[in-house]
Amino acid sequence: MKEYEVIWEIFNKCPRNQMRDVFVEEIECADPEEYVKAKFKGKDVSYEKTTMEDGSVIFDITTSGIAQRCTFSEI
Repeated sequence: MKEYEVIWEIFNKCPRNQMRDVFVEEIECADPEEYVKAKFKGKDVSYEKTTMEDGSVIFDITTSGIAQRCTFSEI
């Protein structure tokens, strides 16, 4: 399994509030996509996966009408 730093951002829906909730954690997992699927299991969710040149993987997620982002950077 690989170790990742995960930055999970939850974007605010209020038009005048640009702040967002940000959570940072270190995890071990074999596949970041499976981690995202498990994290949002049982919810109506869609996501778009982007792999960056530096190897980090970004998931832009929409669940229950809320935009979120999970960024995985290998440690």
